[in-house]
Amino acid sequence: MYSTHHVDAPPIREPLHAPVAHLIRGGVVEGVHYGSVAVLGPDGEVGFRLGDIEAACYPRSALKPVQAVAMVRAGLPLDGELLSLAAASHSGEERHLAGTRRILELAGLTEDDLRNVPDLPFDPAVRDAWVREGRQPSRLAQNCSGKHAAMLYTARLNGWSLDDYLDPLHPLQQAVAEIVEDLTGQRVATVTVDGCGAPLFAVSLHGLARAGARIAAAASGTPEARVADAMRGYAEMASGAGRDVAALMRAVPGLLVKDGFEGVQVAALPDGRAVAAKISDGAGRARVPVAAGALARAGVDASLLKEFGGEVVLGGGMPVGEVRVVPELSSVTGPALV
Repeated sequence: MYSTHHVDAPPIREPLHAPVAHLIRGGVVEGVHYGSVAVLGPDGEVGFRLGDIEAACYPRSALKPVQAVAMVRAGLPLDGELLSLAAASHSGEERHLAGTRRILELAGLTEDDLRNVPDLPFDPAVRDAWVREGRQPSRLAQNCSGKHAAMLYTARLNGWSLDDYLDPLHPLQQAVAEIVEDLTGQRVATVTVDGCGAPLFAVSLHGLARAGARIAAAASGTPEARVADAMRGYAEMASGAGRDVAALMRAVPGLLVKDGFEGVQVAALPDGRAVAAKISDGAGRARVPVAAGALARAGVDASLLKEFGGEVVLGGGMPVGEVRVVPELSSVTGPALV
């Protein structure tokens, strides 16, 4: 279905984004969210595009399923909820902290071995409770701690050094880079540092969608399928209670979803259909409805996506508008890919 031939790296340029969502207040377009959207059909071909899907961009945490596949290929023996946590941007709930501790215990390590940035929990309610209890930012609470624990475990199993596991030249990160290029089908444009401290690889939205499709549609028992099964089976472990990505995976059978900071989202189905979206200004209020609109264009039953339409705009506590995707992404506009 998908060629493993690597094309050239995507060009580094200012993306030619297009309007993807409007903020409507009282019948007037008050704001415009720009972005780009790629929709792949079951054959792996681009069936719909909006904006610039070929420019280099940083997938941020939307790349975590790919990083998890790389670790499984390198021998990481996790499955189920712990493998889902390895691909997570978690909310900092107690189950996430306990799961991260368990991965570290399996590796014979502790929280002190983590090299991610100390932070408060991602979920606002969890974070507020954390602060009320007088707890300080910690590496365990930071939303990428499950990934970092899994990276340490992978490094230990392979006899690689631990203190420098985040160095782009470390064997672990070299292995991740190789799988990023394998699954996206393109060379990495450049490498920088993500918010958590891990190497971050620039690919295109087209490449990100291709990687999501290859993971979601992989044959049973492969590293890709193990990651997909873990995330779909333990959606809240890959995110948290009340998170939109978990709700999407529950709403659409077989759907694999991962979000990333700065308005990135990838979603893919077992038959190879996939979408990737990037909101130029990073706004979460546009990310969810735009991704839902893209999924509708991919042929997902629109009735399954109703709760993921744009949020209501209030005036004086009363509804006066909404965030609305552009007509090109409306479920009633244009043919769906089937």
